Amino acid sequence: MPPAHIMLSYQWDDQALVKRIHDRLVEAGLPVWMDIEGGVRGNINDAMAAGVEEAAVICPFMTPAYQASRSCKRELSYADSRQVVTVPVMLAHNWEASEWLGLVTAGLLWVDFRNAETSDEHFDRCLQSLEAEITYNAGHLLALAVAPQGATGEPEACGNPSLKKRPGRRLLHAQSMLYLQESIQHGEQTWDPDSNARREAELHEEPGERSYWEEHKGNGCKYFRNVATPRVPR
Repeated sequence: MPPAHIMLSYQWDDQALVKRIHDRLVEAGLPVWMDIEGGVRGNINDAMAAGVEEAAVICPFMTPAYQASRSCKRELSYADSRQVVTVPVMLAHNWEASEWLGLVTAGLLWVDFRNAETSDEHFDRCLQSLEAEITYNAGHLLALAVAPQGATGEPEACGNPSLKKRPGRRLLHAQSMLYLQESIQHGEQTWDPDSNARREAELHEEPGERSYWEEHKGNGCKYFRNVATPRVPR
């Protein structure tokens, strides 16, 4: 059976928050594995191994307690050895992963849930960021449940019918929680990256076609480039 679900890996102190995230992801039509939601049957080690082996994505909810947990270390290390896509979620303030967890998550972008429970609106924004990061990395690998048939005999629309791999990441401004979008000042003219010209960015409440950014590495640094910007052909 090919990898098909999202595995939520967490330390038990954060179970209530992770359960809330699980429920919302399931409502959105995503296939999610969580130990207390039917993930563990029979031998716990066999069940956890199966959860990893059938995962297209694993989301570790990072805290000092997670890093100190032997069970969490086994889960994430096994997923890393199988090259499962990892989408880290940060829960702890004024802390960064180190030791084995720092090694496994080095260079990965984490989704910020540190203030997710301050309001329902902020939780929704954090959840949108998590869904977007999962979809960007592995949306094309996830298996959706078949939608039930409605009264007309036609399948009902599922919560999230389109999970194709996105062209890039949608980036949120940390303070305003608005989407970063490249501005259009001179129509659809091409842009030469070797020129001194610089394009501006704007903040929007809803993402648009110019809200997707692709990651690049070069000259010892990492940067993001807008996917929709036409460029001078090389």
